[in-house]
Amino acid sequence: MIENTNDSSNPVLTFEGKKYLINELSNEIKESIKVLQIAETQLKMHEDTLKLISISRKSIANQLKEKLKNLE
Repeated sequence: MIENTNDSSNPVLTFEGKKYLINELSNEIKESIKVLQIAETQLKMHEDTLKLISISRKSIANQLKEKLKNLE
């Protein structure tokens, strides 16, 4: 979403194919950008958590399968 430029004092926001100089945006828009970045970070964290849970579930299912084989 935010693209770094050589001039770090004036970062660029790339949003829906358009570029905006962040320093020229209103404080309200800058706050919206921050909130969106937080939301994206949280989403990524929860996606990673779901992947870990899925892997754990598969592992537990495989362990159960092996234990049940011994009963046959």
